[in-house]
Amino acid sequence: MLGLFMILPVFALHATSYSGYTATLAGLAIGIYGLTQAIFQIPFGRLSDKIGRKPVITIGLLVFCLGSVVAALSDSMLGVIVGRALQGTGAIAAAVMAMTADLTHEDNRTKAMAMIGASIGGAFALALILGPVLSSWVGMEGIFWATAGLALGAVVLLHLTVSDPKDERFHRDTEAEPRQFLALLRDPQLVRLYLGILLLHLVMTATFVVLPLSLLKAGIHRVDHWWIYLVVLLGSVLFMLPAILLAERHGRQKAVFLAAIGLLILAEGGLYASQSQATVIILLMLLFFTGFNILEANLPSLASRLAPADKRGSVLGVYSTAQFFGAFLGGLSGGWLHHLYGFSGVFALCSVLSLLWLIIAGGMRTPRPLSNRILRLPINSTESSSDIEQRLHAVRGVVEAVVRVNEGLAYLKVERHELDEDSLRAFASTEG
Repeated sequence: MLGLFMILPVFALHATSYSGYTATLAGLAIGIYGLTQAIFQIPFGRLSDKIGRKPVITIGLLVFCLGSVVAALSDSMLGVIVGRALQGTGAIAAAVMAMTADLTHEDNRTKAMAMIGASIGGAFALALILGPVLSSWVGMEGIFWATAGLALGAVVLLHLTVSDPKDERFHRDTEAEPRQFLALLRDPQLVRLYLGILLLHLVMTATFVVLPLSLLKAGIHRVDHWWIYLVVLLGSVLFMLPAILLAERHGRQKAVFLAAIGLLILAEGGLYASQSQATVIILLMLLFFTGFNILEANLPSLASRLAPADKRGSVLGVYSTAQFFGAFLGGLSGGWLHHLYGFSGVFALCSVLSLLWLIIAGGMRTPRPLSNRILRLPINSTESSSDIEQRLHAVRGVVEAVVRVNEGLAYLKVERHELDEDSLRAFASTEG
């Protein structure tokens, strides 16, 4: 992910040096990885169920490396676009999640997934700082070569430091099941979240099609962009943390969520109105990244809470697909509008889409603060699923229970602070 993100803050500054340059193609080069990620991530995850996690992850990393090499060797926009598309084709996210599930106990899985999510967020922040630094030393070609090296390093880490799973199987809590997608797309609350993550990454990617150029136009030399991103990101985290605490501890999740979308509207509207004053642009970037970080942290949590107990993996699969497709649409539309109307066209689009999202999100209901739990059951249980589910619902704090006797698992949604842990442990002990 670090390799994918590093071109965001710098590609617009170097794109004119490639033959065949147009603003539309530059935007496509930035966002095309999202299209191939959206297409291949779920099929690669399902393939890993059949031929194994490590082979699929290795193939994906090597394809990603190949795409980086193609981009590094290219002196044309078409070559970079092909390279970026190949990078996205190495879509290993679903396979990595499945392998994480294989290697972790049900009780620790949520923590492991959260650590992966945090590492992706950290990669995004680090990429915004490293991208300008590396581009000033080695140019775009050097960034693509560095990305290829990172991919090969990941292959080495995978085979030298990651254990081989003893049992590779389908995990409903982390893997998508395509036959469930149609039903999940009929849930208006979930659809709001899918549209939300699509619009968030559309707006973010479109913004980066022109934001580096705006900084340059305002008189900030490209070699100084890294510290602008550093200051803005650190400031956004300082504002984000209290907002997250307010949402989680005081039940103001919807209010904080809508306020964060409001920050995007203010930031994009301000960038539309003022594109030449450095101080103003930096302050607007602070607003943008504060809103973006709050939303990026809240959306997966909301999706997980709204997901049916035994369909969490499918919900997150659709969510990830929408996220990547949003990045593709953002790059394409941002480049096209930049070509037709300049910076103003891109910022106007982002303002309007953010306002549309605020209207859509206004009808969302705040989900109950439920946690997902998985309870292991004996494969040879003589009770029917419905009987076990009925007994589980009798445990205080269990809100939803779906039992898969053939898998030996019960998927639960629980009120964490109300849950009778002793009864649940006794239930599992009795079942065992």
